[in-house]
Amino acid sequence: MTEQAVIDLEHSDLYLNRDMSILQFNRRVFELAADTSLPLLERLRFLCISSTNMDEFFEVRVAVQKHRLAMGSLSTAADGLTAGEILSQVRGRVESLVADQYRLLNETLLPALEDEGVRILRRADWNEEQAAWIRRFFRRELLPLLTPIGLDPAHPFPRLLSKILNFVVSLEGKDAFGRESHYAIVQAPRSLPRVIRLPDQIAGSEHGFVLLSSIIHAHVGDFFPGMEAKACHQFRITRNSGLLVDEEDVVDLKQAVAGELLERRFSKEVRLEVSQRCPQELVEFLLHQFALEHSDLYRVDGLVNLYRLAAIYDEVDRADLKFPVFEAGVPQQLCVENPNLFEIIQQGDVLLHHPFQSFAPVVELLNQAAADPDVLVIKQTMYRVVPDSPLVDALVRAARANKEVVAVIELMARFNEEENIALANRFSAAGVQVVYGVVGYKTHCKMLMVVRREGKKLRRYVHLGTGNYHTVTSSFYTDFGLLSCDPELGEDVHKLFQQLTGLGKATRLKAMLSAPFTLQKGLLERIERETEIARAGGDAGIRAKVNGLEEPEIIRALYRASQAGVKIDLVVRGICCLRPGIAGVSENIRIRSVLGRFLEHTRVYYFHNSGESEVFCASADWMGRNLLRRVETCFPVRDAVLKKEVIAQGLTPYMSDNTGTWQLKADGSYQRVQSRTQLKSAQLMLMQKLGTLKE
Repeated sequence: MTEQAVIDLEHSDLYLNRDMSILQFNRRVFELAADTSLPLLERLRFLCISSTNMDEFFEVRVAVQKHRLAMGSLSTAADGLTAGEILSQVRGRVESLVADQYRLLNETLLPALEDEGVRILRRADWNEEQAAWIRRFFRRELLPLLTPIGLDPAHPFPRLLSKILNFVVSLEGKDAFGRESHYAIVQAPRSLPRVIRLPDQIAGSEHGFVLLSSIIHAHVGDFFPGMEAKACHQFRITRNSGLLVDEEDVVDLKQAVAGELLERRFSKEVRLEVSQRCPQELVEFLLHQFALEHSDLYRVDGLVNLYRLAAIYDEVDRADLKFPVFEAGVPQQLCVENPNLFEIIQQGDVLLHHPFQSFAPVVELLNQAAADPDVLVIKQTMYRVVPDSPLVDALVRAARANKEVVAVIELMARFNEEENIALANRFSAAGVQVVYGVVGYKTHCKMLMVVRREGKKLRRYVHLGTGNYHTVTSSFYTDFGLLSCDPELGEDVHKLFQQLTGLGKATRLKAMLSAPFTLQKGLLERIERETEIARAGGDAGIRAKVNGLEEPEIIRALYRASQAGVKIDLVVRGICCLRPGIAGVSENIRIRSVLGRFLEHTRVYYFHNSGESEVFCASADWMGRNLLRRVETCFPVRDAVLKKEVIAQGLTPYMSDNTGTWQLKADGSYQRVQSRTQLKSAQLMLMQKLGTLKE
């Protein structure tokens, strides 16, 4: 392709692969673990996050590609790669990252932690006193829980749960019945932690730990009296996490999901991890049992699940090895004693920016609504909400106070299905009207509506957000929320709830955009408007902050805008399939990924529009699933002051961050942005501006 030629914007060379982009994101998380400027325990935590991210990658993305390959699917995404090509590339990149993870742990982090008095004792390092305590612990806490399985025709290879620590044992000799068994399997109990703290008096350091795997290893011979355990090696299997629920062909979705959750524990295997020293004979035995190929095998130099080391972060009380304590603030309107939120919202919209500002006002709005005799109706979407959440408590109280309470629960929120079923059961028992959304379209929007009688009229109060109604993750996910009683927003939210709970055609919204009906179209129209303004010589610009950018029509529209001269600045945390910096196509597009102490989660869209700018916050990323196969909301920020605040907090600081930012290059690689002069951290600036950072 040349600049003079007509460029085919659908050509596969213009698109990055989604799965490779996910692995690039996980590489960036790992780079935070290797960043010597960060506190030591925070580096360990980032290493653990990179490990659990890899688990999800195999459970979801690798499982999808293996299924496509098995089914002989020839369909490809915009990048043109087949399932086989993707899996081949995944193998090389994952091997490299896994090797780097364990090298960093063994050669850098563990020695540095030991220097700080935080030590994980290997079996070879146990002294007599420690070994005696560990043996007593084994006999008291472990031996009663473990069920070793010797493999013979009467004891076939067991069905093993996904991501559970197991041991394969090579045996020699005969048991009490005269049977010869060459192999046995020992499953570690799920009820025990994987990191055990030693008593201070024998720890040998300020904080001494021993791994559960080391304890089992040391005493595995106790399970097979009269036989010799020639070898014992840990392994872990990862399975496909998808639920095979045909939503259009079930009578009770909740019951169907509950049934599939039991089967998911034993679904198709996609990865085998074994210790690096495991003999090839045992490796071949395990691969055969799981019907896996050598390309599905990953050897690791240490424990098979790095995420288990995250327990050390919580166990070690060392402020000097962690980020400074941060106390979230509240908006100025709420800085009064015992605020009446209904009166405050009547005076003007309230913008919340979590976790820099507290999530407590959202909880308090529901508490006040539950206790207010003038509140008649409360409706809320529930995507990832735990059953014991204070939000749930408030809705239950409201229902028991004879208010009309409706909860739209998304049962199919991946990895939260069991909690969502428990939540639905609790609501139903309290008299809350429970709805499971729309068959075939995941309900991903975040909205809350309170209907209150005020004199002779009814007024709608709404909360709209970019993140989940989860009181825990709100303390480390960045998200915007808007509290408003704007009549148009209230009417739109009312219509959206009607779509979710009732039947009928989609009705026209006055202020908001929604997926799957108007959001993609509305974005394309606004990108095209900026394109036409630029072609006419006007002032045009697009800025956005999203978690993922993959939808081909959006990418092509951005390419056309760039060709017309529109300056486009995007902050895309994770998946990005657009190639910036290609001459004649995307040289006006800059894409950055920002990572840090908090997980960047806000979705903000800005369109310059010749100075009459439009600013939106949304629950949706620029992904095909969000725009076409989910129920999403996108709401305008129309108050002039709040619009400036969204830009000043959600966009501008991220465009100049040089401490946790990587810039995407045209070849799909990311280069970390660094400065030799003034350091600029978006998250640090927002913590200092909106809350209190305790150094």
